[in-house]
Amino acid sequence: MLCSRSLICLFVGKDVRKLFKRKDSDAGERAKAIEDLRASLFSDLHSSEGAKHLQQRICGPTVALTFNFMVSVGIILMNKLVLGKVGFNYPIFLTFIHYVLSWFLMAILNVFSLLPASPSTKSTPASSLIALGIVMSLSTGLANVSLKYNSVGFYQMAKIAVTPTIVLAEFVFFSRRVTSQKVLALTVVSVGVAVATVSDLQFNLFGACMALAWIVPSAINKVLWSNLQQEDNWTAIALMWKTTPITLLFLLALMPCLDPPGVFSFKWDFNSSAAIFSSAALGFLLQWSGALALGATSATTHVVLGQFKTCVILLGGFILFHSNPGITSICGAITALAAMSVYTYLNLPDSHQQATNGSPRHPQEMKSSQNSKTKLSKENGEAHSGDGSEESV
Repeated sequence: MLCSRSLICLFVGKDVRKLFKRKDSDAGERAKAIEDLRASLFSDLHSSEGAKHLQQRICGPTVALTFNFMVSVGIILMNKLVLGKVGFNYPIFLTFIHYVLSWFLMAILNVFSLLPASPSTKSTPASSLIALGIVMSLSTGLANVSLKYNSVGFYQMAKIAVTPTIVLAEFVFFSRRVTSQKVLALTVVSVGVAVATVSDLQFNLFGACMALAWIVPSAINKVLWSNLQQEDNWTAIALMWKTTPITLLFLLALMPCLDPPGVFSFKWDFNSSAAIFSSAALGFLLQWSGALALGATSATTHVVLGQFKTCVILLGGFILFHSNPGITSICGAITALAAMSVYTYLNLPDSHQQATNGSPRHPQEMKSSQNSKTKLSKENGEAHSGDGSEESV
């Protein structure tokens, strides 16, 4: 009896030791696979080409445009709340707060070596970065000034003029031509948005002048963001990191000219601080998502996205909240959405061509990434096949 018990304990002990040994081996292989994947990601971040490929893999056109669409709707409403109900009547200083928070968040990423590498200075002249920093300050600052003095409808109406300005700027600076079919689609989009927003056009002379002054910097800003990312291997975050200090300097210069006096006498409380901080957080997300969208698509597509947002908000209010913008505005919004669909269809061949002509990753990086992913998939497959009966409900 004692002998049989000892034999059972001996065999059970061996099985338990084998089981623990196998688990330790599996855990070691999984940890090695995760470490290889982490090393591959850090290797991508520390080279401009690798960081660019990483951005393209994670954030394609659909993800970037959807991200930008959601954030842009939120920040327009939040900025209107801050500049209106909160009573923070300093749009340039509000923009300055946005960029200060953006720079602070990117500085944290830089401390932990999570900031993507920038291309060499030979590929991108300093004049391009300085020009982008200047037009960023003008574009964002004047947009908030326009939003303060004009209605949201007039603010969206001013965006219509950005579309032909972008087409002209790309033709002048980069000799890019737009087909007649795309021109017709963009014209119908602009007319539809104009008809859709004609019922909400509240503005004054100063606000209208700021909206007109905003058009050219906004167009050049979008063209430069798109061109630098697509031609010079810049990522969105790396380009933001380089240009934000320039933008902050020019915003400081714009403050005495466009902001009213008394910014230091503003009464800060919890509600106003929370609203302004929320606006600043959305401002960082808007800048990042806009840069991702411009890098993944084009400047014209990004403007069309903004006009699509206008039509969706108008039709959404009519369908969900039973608002009555008028039959004319509804027909204009539907016409604009139809023209946007045609424009998107016309852009599909260009998107496929850009994806085909994309440069491949380095062979060593592909091999390392594939090996790590293969190991992880094998481990997950074994786990699921072995424990499937226990995990099913």
